Amino acid sequence: MSHINILYISLEGNTRSFLQRLQSFAVQHKLINDSFPDLVLKEVGPQDLPAKETEPFFVFVPTYLTGGNGINTGYTEIMTNALGEYIDEGGNKDLVMGVVGSGNRNFNEQFCLTARKYAKVFDAPFLDCYEIRGTDVDIERIYDKLLTVWKEHMNK
Repeated sequence: MSHINILYISLEGNTRSFLQRLQSFAVQHKLINDSFPDLVLKEVGPQDLPAKETEPFFVFVPTYLTGGNGINTGYTEIMTNALGEYIDEGGNKDLVMGVVGSGNRNFNEQFCLTARKYAKVFDAPFLDCYEIRGTDVDIERIYDKLLTVWKEHMNK
């Protein structure tokens, strides 16, 4: 497997934008050194039926919550359920290599809470999070983390 698979959901376009920039960053690295993997992006939308994935993948998920503070008064995930169902019902949870989240820091404890929930539910490492569309620094940091986990997985 000479590529890194990423499954994601992007309801307002922020996650899609971040991943397209991350993919461009990966292409630049591949031009410098052909041994770097390509990033293969797969967007899961609300209308997509669960399907069986055949290769390991990373999950990118934004946070959309309603109710509570996310810590001691609970939370209800809204709008990203299609991705969770795709992973769970498709029998794909054993292929999740890690979860990356995004959110808005204005929501305090709820910042990136959905990604933490996905990591717990799918028994996968929570790798990182970034705010809204992320920065160039976020892209470089997260790319390095994906690459590290991917290399560890490839060496098993």
